[in-house]
Amino acid sequence: MNKTLARFLLRRVGHTAVVLLGVMVVVFVLVQLVPGDPVRVALGTRYTPESYQALREASGLDQPILLQFLSYVGNALTGNLGVSFRNGDPVTLILLDRLPATASLALSGMAVALLIAFPLGIYSALKEGTAADSVIRAISQFGVSVPDFWMGMLLIMVFSSAFGWFPPSGYVPFGDDPGEWLRRVTLPAVTVGLVAGSIMTRYIRAAVLDVVGAGYIRTAKSKGLKSAVVTGRHVLRNALVPIITIGGIQMATMLGGLIVVEVVFAWPGLGRLVYDSVAARDYAVIQGAVLLIAVMFLLINLLVDLLYAVVDPRIRVS
Repeated sequence: MNKTLARFLLRRVGHTAVVLLGVMVVVFVLVQLVPGDPVRVALGTRYTPESYQALREASGLDQPILLQFLSYVGNALTGNLGVSFRNGDPVTLILLDRLPATASLALSGMAVALLIAFPLGIYSALKEGTAADSVIRAISQFGVSVPDFWMGMLLIMVFSSAFGWFPPSGYVPFGDDPGEWLRRVTLPAVTVGLVAGSIMTRYIRAAVLDVVGAGYIRTAKSKGLKSAVVTGRHVLRNALVPIITIGGIQMATMLGGLIVVEVVFAWPGLGRLVYDSVAARDYAVIQGAVLLIAVMFLLINLLVDLLYAVVDPRIRVS
């Protein structure tokens, strides 16, 4: 590893650490502002003054706010995110149990999005101004405008209720039964992928259009190179930086923004966990889930920055 790359990595890791600390501050403050007493909600009908005070002391909520925050940061750095108010399970184990479901859905949704966006975006750019370009742009605009929950319910009505091709809800781990996992992940993945694919189609089209009019592309065509070679070797390679950017953003958004889709399809992932925890005022789980999502988002951004240097030598030199 050369010194330039090492300095770049250290700088990016430092930025990531600062942003992560800021996220922890914001999450802690916002959770404290949520109305309602989480200890009282957790106890429910089992409430007594003695049990209430005992649970407050056990969870550290009887301490001053500053000490609560410092304790939260210190424990988080060691992987201890506290325990759930609802069932007393460690938050770290709860998150790790839910993470595979969200990761499998996000990766499946991204696969659907890429299968939609790459061919449509490239074809639309190469056929700029034609009827095909107008149709693709209209379809992508429709996909961007449709809410996730409406698309999910529509797919359930058509492909589950009407035709019975796919189950309407539920989750089976890939390792238990790959075939059943595929049947159950299809509808939520298509729901997520259609929206993300529509957004990426527009960005890929714009990125390709920025490149196809460049002088070196005209030079490549004048040399008699085939259109497929020009598109693959010159156009796409030089359009990859903005494509990688939007791809990274969409992947990070999927990992942290699947709440509606997971609720519609009863998918036991992080989004559904956050939804249930907010309703139950389970502060520890909310803080842990948001922190995990923030870490994944920052790691994806770091990976995107590294990919820039791989696909574009000018970034590597700078």
